[in-house]
Amino acid sequence: MPRTGTVSKTDSKPKVAKVTQFKIAMPKAKRVSVAGTFNNWDTNSLLAKKDVKGTWAVKVNLTPGTYEYKFFVDGSWLNDPQSQVVYNSFGTQNSVIEVK
Repeated sequence: MPRTGTVSKTDSKPKVAKVTQFKIAMPKAKRVSVAGTFNNWDTNSLLAKKDVKGTWAVKVNLTPGTYEYKFFVDGSWLNDPQSQVVYNSFGTQNSVIEVK
């Protein structure tokens, strides 16, 4: 006997990851990484590379959404001077990026 009732269809398309670049000008820095909600705040997984002008950059594939992050520069946390910030549970601020 066939089943009766409504069949729900979802219009949810798979979220496609987009290449997202994080960069910061820190000519005198020795080591820069990016950590945030997209990598479990791991300061070792996304190491940036410095160009000849002293700008550090790293690219990561992120699915659409809103993420909090910070730069980790020579052992110190820094917000991205080019982004919006929000307060976190520690009473400090995190940078925010929205990937569309």
